[in-house]
Amino acid sequence: MKLLEKKLLTLKEASKWASKFLDREITESNISYLISYGKIKKYEKKGKILISLEELKEYYDKNILNKEKKIREKLGKEINWELSFDWIPERERTKHVHRLHPYKGKFIPQLVEYFLKRYFKEGDIVLDPFVGSGTTLIQANEMSIHSIGIDISKFNTIITEVKFANINLVELQKIINETLKVLTIYEENSYILEFEKELKKRLEEFNKTNFPSPEFKKKFREGKISKNYLIEKQNEFLKIYQSLIKKYNIPLSQEMGNSFLDRWYIPSVREEAQKILDIIQNVKDENIKKTLMVILSRTIRSVRATTHMDLDRLKEPQYTPYYCYKHFKICKPVFSLIPIFKKYAKDTVKRLAEYKSLKTNTYQEVLTGDSRTIDIFEEVKKKNKDFYQLLKNKKITGIFTSPPYVGQIDYHEQHAYAYELFGIERRDELEIGPLYKGKGKEARESYIKGITQVLKNSLKYMVENPTIIIVANDEYNLYPEIAKRSGLKIIEEYKRPVLNRTSRDKNAYYESIFVIGRE
Repeated sequence: MKLLEKKLLTLKEASKWASKFLDREITESNISYLISYGKIKKYEKKGKILISLEELKEYYDKNILNKEKKIREKLGKEINWELSFDWIPERERTKHVHRLHPYKGKFIPQLVEYFLKRYFKEGDIVLDPFVGSGTTLIQANEMSIHSIGIDISKFNTIITEVKFANINLVELQKIINETLKVLTIYEENSYILEFEKELKKRLEEFNKTNFPSPEFKKKFREGKISKNYLIEKQNEFLKIYQSLIKKYNIPLSQEMGNSFLDRWYIPSVREEAQKILDIIQNVKDENIKKTLMVILSRTIRSVRATTHMDLDRLKEPQYTPYYCYKHFKICKPVFSLIPIFKKYAKDTVKRLAEYKSLKTNTYQEVLTGDSRTIDIFEEVKKKNKDFYQLLKNKKITGIFTSPPYVGQIDYHEQHAYAYELFGIERRDELEIGPLYKGKGKEARESYIKGITQVLKNSLKYMVENPTIIIVANDEYNLYPEIAKRSGLKIIEEYKRPVLNRTSRDKNAYYESIFVIGRE
């Protein structure tokens, strides 16, 4: 079809059309993404970027509507599609402090809002015995509901505490600025800045010549690029890289040992992280100290010596440039954490300020401990006597939580870099249903026992007829037995579709949301 025969749209027009066609918000950025990744063709007329309506419709028909149809057929008729929240823009699913630090297995805030509105009211007290990164507590606060979170992982409780703490943002920014000055002086006295500048320039030139965007991405998706080409170009740039390493005398690996930090960080990054840590350790304000720990942890997670595709599941350290299947070009390891620390520090201050304006005058406490045995009243009393009095008189109204799924995640291991850097004690052996124990019969029985103990212990501190809501991927049908052993019963079950859980796992499945009460 000739260009003139095509109906062409501007990005703004395409955004409006797609939003109406798919019945969800599609932004101009979403359309630009399709162009830059070679999924639809770009046309230009009088300096304006245009796209074909026919090609856009064809893309959405094939990749969105047909895909959703197949998912619906696969998951069945009992699925509550309203609970997918798939139409919610990504910026809303990760609003304010919910993107303060990466965390595997957290649920989206809209899911929490939906059930808190349905089963709780202002002034109630909700418990999350597997608080994770604190989604339940944050949303409860927005809705004027008091909350308590418990987690065996100390680092998880630090992340959650930072999200709702009363932090002096002016003082926090002052310390961030001082930290950046120290780092800048360090880099100016080393060869890192000059090395990075030349490496970046050479890499940009190389990628522009050998992986022109979006043409290359389109050819790659069409299967027109051979693997040999990728290997050839990777090796070609490796020679350039090695010459620069030699020129600036840059060390690539550490000789100290085989700890996580030794293995997964290039020495210059490790040294910069240590300088930030030295500053953090001298901060007296505990809220600011923990906030800086979260910023540094988020930073060092992003600068590990690994490929972009392996950031969630580490395989082998990557100290040299590589062809990146995520960005369709040659990418390189990180030698300086300054730009990333600066970016995350700015983002953290912004998100904390945004949430601060939404907070209500309700109590939140997060406790580090084992939910199977912890004395909730006593631990809250140690931290907040006023909340303790309210808690003792009123008691906990109910639970909203998402326990670990059997054999899926090692919760301490996902933040191994932070535990080692900050010297925080790990308690992996007390995790319920960790990945390292697998999904076998013994692991499932241990899981049933563990969750049952959590519920029985929690019931001691709750009203006579509590509402317990549990989000679970119950592929082994364990929760009817868990409810029975706890002296409870499943009153209702919602089946929620989960679409594109991670960047690697694109398979859809459903998870159950159990509403549980007294027998």
